[in-house]
Amino acid sequence: MTVKQLAAEAPFVTEAKLRWWIFNAEQNGFGQALLKVGGRVYIDREGFNRWLENQRLTPRQDAA
Repeated sequence: MTVKQLAAEAPFVTEAKLRWWIFNAEQNGFGQALLKVGGRVYIDREGFNRWLENQRLTPRQDAA
């Protein structure tokens, strides 16, 4: 997905926030969700979801 596509699909995150995460990918681990093809950066949706889940402050308690 492109930055614009993901921002449109996930209203809780802006294009500016995504670009900041991409710019700082080496420090924040966001690189696991990125693909670079011919100078363009794409975001892998599954990789993004994994990265986002790892950002939780407390582990998620799944309801049984």
